[in-house]
Amino acid sequence: MSVTVEKLENSMAKLKIEVSAEQLEKALQKAYEKNKNKIQLKGFRKGKAPRKMIEKIYGKEIFYEDAANELIEEEYPKAATECGEDIVSSPKIDVEQLEAGKDFIFTAEVALKPPVKLGKYKGIEVEKMDLDVTDEEVDAEIDKQRNTNARTVDVTDRAVEMNDIVTLDFEGFVDGVAFQGGKGTDYPLTIGSGAFIPGFEEQLVGFEIGKEGDVNVTFPEEYQAEELAGKDATFKCTVKAIKAKELPELNDEFASDVSEFDTLAEYKEDVKKKLAEKKENEEKAKREDFVVKAVIDDSEMELPEAMIETQQRQIVNDFAQRLQMQGMNMDQYLQYTGSSIDKMLEQVKPQAIERIQARLVLEEVAKQENITVSDEEFEDELKKMAEQYKMELDKLKELMPESELKTMRDDMAVQKAAEFLVENVKEGAKKAAKKTTTKKAAAKDDAEEKPAKKTAAKKTTAKKAADSDAEEKPKRTTRKKKTEE
Repeated sequence: MSVTVEKLENSMAKLKIEVSAEQLEKALQKAYEKNKNKIQLKGFRKGKAPRKMIEKIYGKEIFYEDAANELIEEEYPKAATECGEDIVSSPKIDVEQLEAGKDFIFTAEVALKPPVKLGKYKGIEVEKMDLDVTDEEVDAEIDKQRNTNARTVDVTDRAVEMNDIVTLDFEGFVDGVAFQGGKGTDYPLTIGSGAFIPGFEEQLVGFEIGKEGDVNVTFPEEYQAEELAGKDATFKCTVKAIKAKELPELNDEFASDVSEFDTLAEYKEDVKKKLAEKKENEEKAKREDFVVKAVIDDSEMELPEAMIETQQRQIVNDFAQRLQMQGMNMDQYLQYTGSSIDKMLEQVKPQAIERIQARLVLEEVAKQENITVSDEEFEDELKKMAEQYKMELDKLKELMPESELKTMRDDMAVQKAAEFLVENVKEGAKKAAKKTTTKKAAAKDDAEEKPAKKTAAKKTTAKKAADSDAEEKPKRTTRKKKTEE
């Protein structure tokens, strides 16, 4: 195998890969062995027809595609390494010559890591948030624990109130006609949770058990079911049961039940300490995001579209894997939300660009400041990973390919670069933290109601940047040019 590189505009390149005729012949024979049992020729038992006879009847190109795919999958990774270029996208494959007895020639168009011209990255001014923990914040955190440890009691002597848990039957109508997915039976709903569309839950307040009533709402303009977006609807609702939360009394007994402390005062002090640590970590993450964004805004780089597309697919693939862990596949999710892969790819494009930009500037900072990861630091990180997976360190190293170890080391350098930026900020005026309130959506996956929102734990910029360093394998498809015989 030999490879030559042709540099193109905007950090693109075309790799021309030539594979010997002997290797092609081996791949064609392998393709014949793989497919011969599927081919029946008159006069031969199934799977016993000679290759030359099959090629004479069906054409010698019958095994070309399987052979080409086999060779591309084998030889492209070798060529990508041998060429010495920093490839940052999946390849666009094109077959130039595919004919028995001749060298197999194909090209791979790829994006190369683009150059970055760093702007200012030291002394960036960052406002400092107020990290003080108030008594109100401590009380709110303790109230969460009280709610978690609350018991529910049946309510039969009053109507529905806010924060009640109701068992609900409902059916939705638009212009007097019932619509698909608008019906639910024995649906558990916490009033005020925000699980249903705006205005729905509040109108259930005052409903009595067993009595049917109407709830009138307007679907949001951006509702996932396009046929309902922006439309007025009436839901016929019947509350079948009401439950209320009964919170435990706030005293020393409660403190000892939910913590390792004997008194309420000790428990409160511990809650305050943990809230302070949480605020500090959040401030660090926000500061890192801010300073990296500032460096990106003051730097110059031109991203190849193929690099962005590769990162878009990586983000969608990661989401698909998370869905599988939750027991849902991508086809189900797309059907449920009325979305498509193309729509998802377009939606994640800004996120893909942000990840790539963050990765590139942090790598350049590491280069400029000679930031590296020592063997000792890398070994310590591997030890932590081995402990996490409960295996011997040597066994872990055996299981991790060299490319994965290199990626891990590079990710650590990127994180060190992000920490370097934070350490070199210029402190601005102290800024008080703003109080915000958020509604918690009820965690109920019901096909008759709107789908659960996509959520993910917040990542720091360095972590998001590390996720961008992914290279896809070539697809098992070929686009062949007609060969002259």
